[in-house]
Amino acid sequence: MEHKSYYPKTRLTEYAVKAMELVFGLFLFAAGAYLMVQANIGLSSWWALDIGLANLTGIDYGTVHNVVALAVLLLDILLKEKIGWGMVADALLIGTFVVIFNQFQAVPLFQTLPEGVACIIAGLLLCGVGLYYYMDAGFGCGPRDALMVALCRRFPQVPVGVIRVFLEGAALLTGWALGAKIGIGTVIATVGIGISIQFVFSMAKFDVTRVHNENIMETCRALKWLS
Repeated sequence: MEHKSYYPKTRLTEYAVKAMELVFGLFLFAAGAYLMVQANIGLSSWWALDIGLANLTGIDYGTVHNVVALAVLLLDILLKEKIGWGMVADALLIGTFVVIFNQFQAVPLFQTLPEGVACIIAGLLLCGVGLYYYMDAGFGCGPRDALMVALCRRFPQVPVGVIRVFLEGAALLTGWALGAKIGIGTVIATVGIGISIQFVFSMAKFDVTRVHNENIMETCRALKWLS
């Protein structure tokens, strides 16, 4: 899988292809996240928060994921972060895809540790591939990553790692307090997501630093929606 810089001749077609790439990436990421939940051996931080809130409200955790993402997106806006279409799509589509997977019971809830480990590894790989397509589209990062960046700007004296750990830890602890399952899968997901991303990006020869992430205003101007 080799990254190619190919863009169609017309601007509208170019953006249509990029939009399809974005949606495809979000679909794969949602499928990977769903598999990690179905592994049933422990949840990653933000999904633990989503399922904890789902336990509290009785709402499908995919819908909760969207609500949490939109709340974080609103916070990003209040903190004056630039918002891209990718951020909006992330907030609206990942949870929606998960709701569909749940409705069709696409994958059973696994009951043994070996099956769970295999399922969570497959989920991590799907998330890595999904993130590749999502980021290659160039429409910006997700709401949670934008929140981390916004907090780094507000608290420049605090290392980015500390801020990331704070956000992830707060989500995980809140989810655990609300009854979400924490276990070996939590450790695998926390460590494995970075490994998966590195593996996929290396296979694709994809340099994330070379991607220009457009905000909504830039995209609208490029499509001549704004003068």
